[in-house]
Amino acid sequence: MKVLSAVAWPYANGPRHLGHIAGFGVPSDVFSRYMRMAGHEVLMVSGSDEHGTPILVAADNAGITPREFVDVNHAVIAHELADLGCAYDLYTRTTTVNHYAVVQELFQRCLDNGYFVVMKQQVALDPRTRRTLPDRYIEGTCPICGYGEARGDQCDNCGNQLEPTDLIGPRSKIDGATPQFGETDHFFLDLPALAGAIKAYLDERNASGTWRPNVIKFSLNILDDIKPRAMTRDIDWGIPLPGELATRFPSKRLYVWFDAVIGYLSASIEWARRQGDPERWRAWWNDPDAVSYYFMGKDNITFHAQIWPAELLAYAGKGDKGGSPGVLGELNLPTEVVSSEYLTMEGRQFSTSRGYTILVRHVLDTYGPDPIRYFICAAGPESQDSNFTWAEFVQRNNSELVAGWGNLVNRTAAMIAKSFGEIPPHADLEPVDEAVRARVLAAYASVGDLLGRQRLRQALAEAMRAVGDVNKYVTDTEPFRLKGEDQRERLATVLHTLAQCVADLNIILSPFMPHAANRVHLVLGGDGELVPMPSVVHVADLDDGHPYPVITGDYSRMPRWESHPIRVGSPVAKPTPVFVKLDESVVETELAAAGTD
Repeated sequence: MKVLSAVAWPYANGPRHLGHIAGFGVPSDVFSRYMRMAGHEVLMVSGSDEHGTPILVAADNAGITPREFVDVNHAVIAHELADLGCAYDLYTRTTTVNHYAVVQELFQRCLDNGYFVVMKQQVALDPRTRRTLPDRYIEGTCPICGYGEARGDQCDNCGNQLEPTDLIGPRSKIDGATPQFGETDHFFLDLPALAGAIKAYLDERNASGTWRPNVIKFSLNILDDIKPRAMTRDIDWGIPLPGELATRFPSKRLYVWFDAVIGYLSASIEWARRQGDPERWRAWWNDPDAVSYYFMGKDNITFHAQIWPAELLAYAGKGDKGGSPGVLGELNLPTEVVSSEYLTMEGRQFSTSRGYTILVRHVLDTYGPDPIRYFICAAGPESQDSNFTWAEFVQRNNSELVAGWGNLVNRTAAMIAKSFGEIPPHADLEPVDEAVRARVLAAYASVGDLLGRQRLRQALAEAMRAVGDVNKYVTDTEPFRLKGEDQRERLATVLHTLAQCVADLNIILSPFMPHAANRVHLVLGGDGELVPMPSVVHVADLDDGHPYPVITGDYSRMPRWESHPIRVGSPVAKPTPVFVKLDESVVETELAAAGTD
């Protein structure tokens, strides 16, 4: 089966924090790795979202051009995600010539099909620069529910769609200034003409019962107040209108959220071109049997469950006004919008502007990728808001990773190294051996089923229960007491059984912690990598030659989601710990650094 894993595009205004990767980064990678191991053809794409007023403002403040600004941040984010282990087929950017062309193609066909109308709009302007302020960068009080931090496009508290002019006491998120409002013509996506098709699509998805309840409920609710939405802005940084429209409207650029969601498609097309097979992307986008999963935080549900489906339906001519698809053909709607809730930090929202944040790079360099990937999978905001605390981070690392999984790996390898120096053969299995083997083998089905439905927390809990059962097997069989020559055959059988269980659990846990999986593989005498890892590669734009880094990789050697017999005779040396126990002082140190002690 063809599986498109479409991962939210991080905004290139700076490094990422833990709240970002908890919503899109780790969940999408765990799912994609599992689906590859289960035998599906996965195309995992994303990139840096690089347009919009906030980029302009930040570049101005830094004294550089917007392109120079996003060049720096795109590279930073790409290295962060690659080091985290996110196995993208292509992580690219929205400033490529290819992306511009795909976005303009979608706009033109939607316009030709009648789904863009020119209307006047009250727009918010920065009082200093007179640039258009994006709806999402205006905050104020919701006129419907009174929530004090509603945005200019929607209220996250009550879920209603808003306009900046609806807000009470509007203010710019960029500098706190009160925006000025002016009237100008813009191209509006005629959402009411697409409402029936969107509702039919969402009703079908609701009937399938696969979407997370919070996501499908929110998605259906926002249809209640659907209205045309402006998809252009008066700004000098972004994608211009196509063809002669660019001459007629030289100051207008396509709204960053119109162009950003099209990135999933343009990245797929760029990937195919880089593969030397320019039409290969169509297997994931035009084949109705292909499936697609979109990963993001809940603040992006509107754009992925309403705006993006509307763009796709308009391009295909599937709304009330009819029409026909363009050269890209009829494009698949999202099979599922996989939205996570919010991750808070010590009970408060992440805020880079206030310095209240935990940067991904800090965690990677200080603790490595395994503990944070584990925490996000075990306690992340999968279906409800969750809270990151340093105390829980340390506790889970020490009591679950180190004392649970790490201890099982290390003592298995240590006993084999001491008694045999290599994986020993086994004799006849006793019931206790067969029982633990059956328990671990059963985890392939139970954990795999949960991962295929994006239930990461349950899946990891089930895998760790199997780890606990194998640790209990060690306690029950007491191989460290089997010291006599007449017990050597039994010792070999127990240790062989243990090694096989650890090898299987390593495959089962590899989507969650791929870096650790490769280390465990070596501990048990394996060669090379068990699971392929991504890399950052410097490429040139396919059309204008501008250099930039991408994340890519060859994942064809991903092991299958099944038991692989261990090789008798594989050398096993005295191991070094797979995970590092953290001192309790980490909590005090990190809280002090964040100003929260």
